[in-house]
Amino acid sequence: MRAQTSWLALPLVLLATGALAQSAPPQPQQLERIEEVDNPVTVTAKPGRETKIVEKREGGRVTEAKVKSGGSTYTVKPNTPAGSALPGDAAGSANRGPQWTVLEFDLLSKKKKRSAEEADKEDGPPPPPPAQPAAPTK
Repeated sequence: MRAQTSWLALPLVLLATGALAQSAPPQPQQLERIEEVDNPVTVTAKPGRETKIVEKREGGRVTEAKVKSGGSTYTVKPNTPAGSALPGDAAGSANRGPQWTVLEFDLLSKKKKRSAEEADKEDGPPPPPPAQPAAPTK
């Protein structure tokens, strides 16, 4: 008995929702007029980061590539498996990560700076003559 009443109530609910939907047509929104502004769009490209790649070769094979991109520098070397490991083995992995250059110390630049300072001192005016001792008083 419950099934029959639910089947009878279903078409009535659908008719009621359909009638509500038809009775209120959507009204178009009032749009505001926007003034046209003649500002050109300018796009400035960021200065290109220069990438410098230096490769070292032995017998036609690349043994090392040093990459300098922006402010970072890293070195990429091919993976040469140790011993009799083949590519694909656990010991012969095909990938090898890059070696990032973190800090570099240039000890020779300090020596060059010191020698340049000494050369400047040598080119300076000569030192004043030594003072004459005062004559003894009697």
